[in-house]
Amino acid sequence: MIVHLLDGTYELFRHFYGLRRFTKGEDPPFGAVTGVLHTVLETIEEGATHLGVATDHVIESFRNDLWPGYKTGQGVDPALLGQFHPLERALAAMGVAVWPMTELEADDGLASAARIASGNEDVEKICIWTPDKDLAQCVHGDRVVQVDRRSRRILDAEGVREKFGVDPVLIPDFLALVGDPADGYPGIQGIGPKTAARLLNRHGIIENFPPAVLGDDRRGMALLFKDLATLRTGARLFHDVDELRWRGPTEAFAACSERLGGARLLERALAAPAG
Repeated sequence: MIVHLLDGTYELFRHFYGLRRFTKGEDPPFGAVTGVLHTVLETIEEGATHLGVATDHVIESFRNDLWPGYKTGQGVDPALLGQFHPLERALAAMGVAVWPMTELEADDGLASAARIASGNEDVEKICIWTPDKDLAQCVHGDRVVQVDRRSRRILDAEGVREKFGVDPVLIPDFLALVGDPADGYPGIQGIGPKTAARLLNRHGIIENFPPAVLGDDRRGMALLFKDLATLRTGARLFHDVDELRWRGPTEAFAACSERLGGARLLERALAAPAG
């Protein structure tokens, strides 16, 4: 079996701003929600039988306590922010496993789900559907891969090495050195991607760098940023991978799809092949 793990927050952003290009700034109340649901149904129609969606139930997480500049909900369009919780309810009504993350982030949820699913010998492959570079650290061989929906590019371990210059296990160290503007930490001044890859391939993890490479101050900052970049995998999201099997929409989905104003949603969900 193949397990598909979707980044609900990324998909919500993608559909919100994609739709806005055609609505001239008039945002349908649940336009992004219906877009994400159609994406999930497309995944099912293409053969997915086991899938789950992680979302950021709140934008802030424990990382905001570690670094004051870490990303927050400030600046997120209210019309987008108001669709997070309706998306979670709609996914549940559609019969999809959904994990609303609070103390942790959606990326941690995806990493945790990948870890749990990896422990099942019947799982042949785990596809993590997000372009977020954080998730590259979860890639393992060609069994756990990262998929960019827009480009349909699949990153296995070799693909991660080709893209970043380091093995998947070194992605937190790599991001610590080069920074991640999307998450709000700057990395180490003077170290770009090529230098970071060269240092990591020569010395291994940041903890193993000779003292002269970074110095005490920059080493301390690098380790802090590595902590921010390291995804947590201990969330107890499910016990048995069969909990991710999609068996069709629940009875509540008819009323839910009507509220969302997605006329085709119910018809499409009922017609989609149940696992």
